[in-house]
This record gives sequence, C-alpha cells and structure tokens, in this order.
Amino acid sequence: MTLADLDDFTIEVPSWAYGNSGTRFKVFTTKGVPRNPYEKISDAAQVNKLTGLANRVSLHIPWDVVDDWSDLKAHADSLKIEIGAINSNLFQEDDYRLGSLCNPDPAIRRKAVDHHLACLDVMRQTGSTDIKIWLPDGLNYPGQDSLRGRQDRLADSLQQIYAAMDPDQRMLLEYKLFEPAFYSMDIPDWGTSLLHCLALGEQATVVLDTGHHAPGTNIEFIVMQLLRQNRLGAFDFNSRFYADDDLIVGAADPFQLFRIMSEIVAAGAHRPESKVNFMLDQCHNIEEKIPGQIRSVLNVEQALAKALLIDQAALATAQRDGDVLGANAVLMDAYETDVRAVLADRREARGLPRDPVAAFQLSGYAQTAATERAGGVQASWGA
Repeated sequence: MTLADLDDFTIEVPSWAYGNSGTRFKVFTTKGVPRNPYEKISDAAQVNKLTGLANRVSLHIPWDVVDDWSDLKAHADSLKIEIGAINSNLFQEDDYRLGSLCNPDPAIRRKAVDHHLACLDVMRQTGSTDIKIWLPDGLNYPGQDSLRGRQDRLADSLQQIYAAMDPDQRMLLEYKLFEPAFYSMDIPDWGTSLLHCLALGEQATVVLDTGHHAPGTNIEFIVMQLLRQNRLGAFDFNSRFYADDDLIVGAADPFQLFRIMSEIVAAGAHRPESKVNFMLDQCHNIEEKIPGQIRSVLNVEQALAKALLIDQAALATAQRDGDVLGANAVLMDAYETDVRAVLADRREARGLPRDPVAAFQLSGYAQTAATERAGGVQASWGA
C-alpha cells in the first residue's frame, strides 16, 4: 500500500451539518447559516474546493425539498458537487409516535412506505443511487407491543420499498442501540440490519454509524464482518464520548478511527470499486460549520493515510509467528507516524492549500455569506 491510494478517496458530507444545531436544551444560531438547500450545497462546495476530498453531499427529505430537482442538480453540477445519499425522515411527525415502518396501524405504515417511494423519485431526478434509512422505531416499555410482530411488519415494509427500487439503486439500512426508544429499538444492532438486508437482496446493505454502539464495542470487528459478507454499504462517521454525540470524527478517539480504517485498508475497501460510501453524520453545535466539516474530512484522510502505512508483510509475518508484541508494534508504528506534512505536500502538489482551515478563514467566504444571507429563515433541525 502507498499513499497514492488516497488519490481516488472521497468523503460525502451531510447537508444538515451546515445548518444550526445544538442540544435538546437549545439550538444555537450562527451568522451566515444557509437558508435553503442551494446555500447548503454552496457551503459543501467550499469544503471540497479546499480539501479535494468532499465532492458529494447527502440530502435529507423533507428538510431539503425543492420545487425543481433538476435545477438543484444543475446548481450542484456547477459547483462540481454530486448529490449523494437521500435520507428519509421518520422521526418528526405525530403519526409516528408509536412507530413508522413498524407501526401497528397499516395506514401509518403505508404512509411511511410512500415517503420512501417519494425519496426514490428524488433519487431518479438528482442522480443519487443510495437511499439511507435510519429507523427511529422502538418501544419504551415491555409489553407495549410485540417484538416479533414489529419485526414482521418491518420486513414487509422494507420489502415494499426494496421492490420499488431501480436496478442501480441501493438501500442503506442504519442501526442504533438506543434513542429515541429506550427499552428496545427495532433495528438496534448490525446483526438485525444485516438479517433484513440478506432477506431483501444484494441491493440492501448496512450503514455503520460510529456513534451508535454500546461503550466498549469493538467497531472494527463489525466492519470486518460486514466486509466479509460484502454488506458494508456506508459509514456515518462521527465521534462520541458517551452516546450518539455526533461530534467531529476522531475528536474523542482517533486511535479507534485508525483501527477502523486499518480494517478497511486490509480489505481494499477504501477504493471506489468497493462501493463503500464514506459519509459524515455530524452536528456542529458550537463550532463554525464549514471549518468543522473541513476538519472532519481531513481527520478521516489522516487516519486512512496512517492505515496505508502499515507494513502488511511485516504484520502478517508477526501474526503467523505468534509475535504478539511485534504485531502490535507494526500497527503502532503506522499510527504514531506524523503524516500531516506529507498530506499537506500532496495537497499543494494538487493545487490545494496546505492548510484548508486557515485558507477558508482567509477567503472571506464566511463574512460574505453572513452579509448576503441576512434575513430569511436559517436552516436548522427540521428545515
């Protein structure tokens, strides 16, 4: 492996990361925050312009609905940005109080399925090939509903969505240990997601959100298993200290990010032909949005670069010989290598700034956006 493997590596950024966000107590506002999907894509284009790493943006429906999808796509094309995954929304309507795709009421399940059919139509109009489903369904109390019955309803609902997909479209099925339900989530772990994907067919794959696990979970083991089954469709990269914190990826445990990328490299899944989509799913609550996204994609690139430096031959020899400390040392040598200057040199050679965050601060883009976007309603949770 060489750092030349970085040449074709890209990361998808989320439209919602450029809006206002916060905690359950308060959403904080920032000057110049986008007011519509066009301005979100413009901000995302800044990240790609300065890093060369982020040429796709995920959209969220209905947060990013526009009257003319072809016009939004043309706007993205003009900025050299592709429309990435289309994310459905099943967590902001009163009808979904007791669930959406798992709801006991067939009319509500039909509504939830129809929402996904509308998302598939958005994909056709924008050139997206991935529909990403995070299911907030679950139970707060034992006996509230049938655990088995909900799985049966979920399987039926997913099958209806899957049957409506085009041959070039994929379903990315996410899982989450807890929240908003606390007794049982209907897709709480990778095994449940994988079982549904296997039942649906090859166009269904698992999304791994790095913040959606119990403390101490060996996430790289899950990555390895999903890669073995060719069912790792995408990552939602973020960082957590306690639960689903959605902080800048690598902020809490950069060594974990390195270990994950090491398994990715070992399987060659960092290459575009693997079709693993590397995405961010973060909220920038108190920091600036665009610099936060720039820092995030650079953190992923840095972890990948270190993983590419692992001496695979030496590692295999140490493992075969039972050299426990030697094998670990090979991994640690790569992790402890400072690749920042090398990556800056690579950026400079490609006509990109050595320090993308500093270049953004000097560009005046934030100040111009704050002036031009005065008035209107800023994008936030739910918009």
